[in-house]
Amino acid sequence: MSFASKNGLFKLNITDCHAVLGVSLDAEPKQIRLRYLKIAQTLHPDKCRSDPAKMKVAGQILSKLVNPAYEQLSRKNTFAEHQLVLTQIGKRLSENKDKITVKSQAAQDLLKAGSSAELTYHKLLKKLTAEQYKSLEQATQYIEQISELNLVYLMLKGDRRINRQQTVPPNNRTNKKTKSKNRATATPAPPANTQQEIVEPTTESRVNAFVNRAQKYIARGEFDSAITELKDALRIEPNHGVAHAVMGKAYLYKKQLTMAKVHIGKACRAEPHNPIVMESKKALDKLDNKSNKSKARNSTSKNSKPDSSGFFSGFFGSRKK
Repeated sequence: MSFASKNGLFKLNITDCHAVLGVSLDAEPKQIRLRYLKIAQTLHPDKCRSDPAKMKVAGQILSKLVNPAYEQLSRKNTFAEHQLVLTQIGKRLSENKDKITVKSQAAQDLLKAGSSAELTYHKLLKKLTAEQYKSLEQATQYIEQISELNLVYLMLKGDRRINRQQTVPPNNRTNKKTKSKNRATATPAPPANTQQEIVEPTTESRVNAFVNRAQKYIARGEFDSAITELKDALRIEPNHGVAHAVMGKAYLYKKQLTMAKVHIGKACRAEPHNPIVMESKKALDKLDNKSNKSKARNSTSKNSKPDSSGFFSGFFGSRKK
């Protein structure tokens, strides 16, 4: 079986492993593995043993598409390289967005999504992946549609990053306008001053921008959006203590204690004395203590009923609307 697609990211001479597996470009290793296992189970020979032709096609899809894609994304070194390539592609796509054309309805809908592109992408992706391997004859068509969706998503994310980096604060705009008026009547400024106006964003400033946006999302109760921002930050600087601490805090609010422990643990190892890290660690410890006390109370009485409200509600209080 051959799969030679010229749609989506495939037309850029890159194998879209995320499209083959039907996972988002932001998917974590655990999510990728669970999706792979589900597909492998669907394509297992025992599922279509009564139809030799169908069994052959399923085996080819699994061996030539699914398994290589999972191997690429399951290894830490190749996964990191793949993510870096995707980031660079996103930047190039955003610079040439006027030349990009897409065929699938999903990709066209995402192009029109505007500020809700993040949520629209995941919604459209979920719809496509639900049907991806139900029909083996149409599997490759769904892979192409998902890859087109990924292409548009990368382009929008790349465009968003460029706009963020090039956005000039209001005060700087005023200063530049004033300087341009002064240049019209005064002696031209020396070349050295002109060069000083162009300031390339540092790695730290880029990471801080993502973290600051994430904190604002958390304050509004938009925890998924916060986590997305922090994933972008950690792709730039994987050992950034504050980014891990804020990520842990977001997971605490989502009641995902295991993920919170992972990120807050990394934060403590990276920057143990940072106030934000210490605050997140304190919140985690407090929640852990409540959890342990709750378990201890339940173990003392077999007939006691569990608290239906859960200890998370008592710790975090009501969520602001």
